[in-house]
Amino acid sequence: MSIQAVIEEKLQALEPTFVAVENESHRHAVPANSETHFKVTVVSGHFQGLMPVKRHQRLYALLADELAGPVHALALHLYTPQEWAARGEARPDSPNCRGAGA
Repeated sequence: MSIQAVIEEKLQALEPTFVAVENESHRHAVPANSETHFKVTVVSGHFQGLMPVKRHQRLYALLADELAGPVHALALHLYTPQEWAARGEARPDSPNCRGAGA
């Protein structure tokens, strides 16, 4: 199973109404077909009442094995359903990696 698929499966514990896991490794200075850098967007009622740092900690706990091994970086975009609706169901674009051309 790919790292991306493992992440997607583990995120189901949050009972998301929307989840997107995007492998952005190709935008970084890593070998082809790497699974090291991911953009993760999760919309879940489990985030209700939690400050952003607590939401991030919850994801880090879920993905502890991946972060201890193959995953180098996660760009996390974590919303309640109300926040997601207020954003027009849009997440920010990722910036280009400065080291990709190195």
